[in-house]
Amino acid sequence: MQETQLTYRALSQTDKAEMAAWHYEGQYAAYDFPPLEEMSEKQTGFMNPAFGENYLGWFMGKTLVGFTTLDNQEQEVEIGVGVNPAYVNQGWGRRILEAACGVSQEKYPGKPLYLEVRTWNQRAIACYRHAGFVIDGEPYEMTTGMGPGVFYRMIRK
Repeated sequence: MQETQLTYRALSQTDKAEMAAWHYEGQYAAYDFPPLEEMSEKQTGFMNPAFGENYLGWFMGKTLVGFTTLDNQEQEVEIGVGVNPAYVNQGWGRRILEAACGVSQEKYPGKPLYLEVRTWNQRAIACYRHAGFVIDGEPYEMTTGMGPGVFYRMIRK
């Protein structure tokens, strides 16, 4: 891609359909979304009307390279990031995360950020560390919409 300006906006139905079709290889398939119809029927993820507005699509030109979630909680903001499988391991996660941290500070000034990451996902952990996040505490078990796992909580200093 020749364009270098990363932009964001709310997800359109087309974006949601594209994201639901993403497929990650190997153990990263844990991050595959269920089919769009299932998400819509169960009102989960970005198809949940109460939470879907927290998702932002990140674009290079017209290409959807990833998404973030910003969940404003009482004391802090939970941030999440996902990268289009065609663009993993190319620095997009770091760029998207750093930009989304800026958006969070604009929307929720002064609120600290945290995220949760599966302990085996060293690729994501390295990305998060580069963006200023550190592991906070011991690993813990949790079940998400994408299944059970062992996670780290990471906070941004």
